[in-house]
Amino acid sequence: MTDSHRLQPNRPDETSYAGVGVTFGRVPLALDPAGLAGADVAILGAPFDEGVSYRPGTRFGPRAIRMAEDVAFPIDRPHMELGIDPYAELDIVDYGDIEVHSSDLARSHTLLQKGVSEILAADAIPVVLGGDHSLSMPVLAALSERFGSDGFSVVHFDTHADTGDYEDEAPHGVPFHHSVRDGHLDGHNIVQIGLRGAWPFPSDFEWMRSVGFRWHTMGEVVERGIAAVTKDAIAHAQSRAPRTYLTVDIDVLDPAFAPGTGTAEPGGLMTRELLWAVRTVASQVDLCAMDMVEVSPPYDPTGITAMAGHRVVLETLSGIALRKSGREARPERP
Repeated sequence: MTDSHRLQPNRPDETSYAGVGVTFGRVPLALDPAGLAGADVAILGAPFDEGVSYRPGTRFGPRAIRMAEDVAFPIDRPHMELGIDPYAELDIVDYGDIEVHSSDLARSHTLLQKGVSEILAADAIPVVLGGDHSLSMPVLAALSERFGSDGFSVVHFDTHADTGDYEDEAPHGVPFHHSVRDGHLDGHNIVQIGLRGAWPFPSDFEWMRSVGFRWHTMGEVVERGIAAVTKDAIAHAQSRAPRTYLTVDIDVLDPAFAPGTGTAEPGGLMTRELLWAVRTVASQVDLCAMDMVEVSPPYDPTGITAMAGHRVVLETLSGIALRKSGREARPERP
């Protein structure tokens, strides 16, 4: 690999929060597939929202998540609970955004599948910043092409199961039903955490049971605690496949913590619960892909939703780094 395939977005001594380029955590920008060589993780933006059912705006999510970093240079981020710095342990690059064309969701899906496939071909982990949750369809298609439909499991944090199959259902409400139908996902391999509200309907749950889905509602999380639920989800994911796709819809958080999303539902997780959960998942399973979806900045002038989305990704990277290192967590204690 030559230097021409990667571009450092800032000068080494740049001290402002946003310099010439805005990449996730100021990691180098990979300009083409050759820039992925040697990378452990590649960040990829999917700035589209043509698939939403209610409030648009998630096309602005990838940039907001990248800009939600709350420290200036240097980017050292030693994790207080894990005792590891993901930026030091992992080779992370930012692969930019796919070139979406507004109002052409099918083309955006094709381009996203291509980008994810390029990252997988480089033996790196794609981390996709959304964008609406319809992006899971091209991600699952790329994973199925690489590993087979039963070669990976899915841990899915969300308010909604996204298992609709109606002609008038918005695309972000159907990815997991359609992926099972299209042969890109084994329904027995997915476990969902945080479901609440009025949808899915009983008929949707009936279909989910028939194809093997597992789920944990918010009521169960309240009764048993996030630690017990996450432990069960990890055990199921590990029992089904050697690698796992982690997909996180920011609306799994209560809107008190994440108002900037299109279909907010009261009664969700606290931010600290979600951060602990994704870190734990990433440190215990072999992640083959991850995404952070449905951050919609126009509905959050304070920016706390994008900050939560950024931190979900950072905690996931920290978990990946700990697992890769083979070390035990070394929390700071008095």
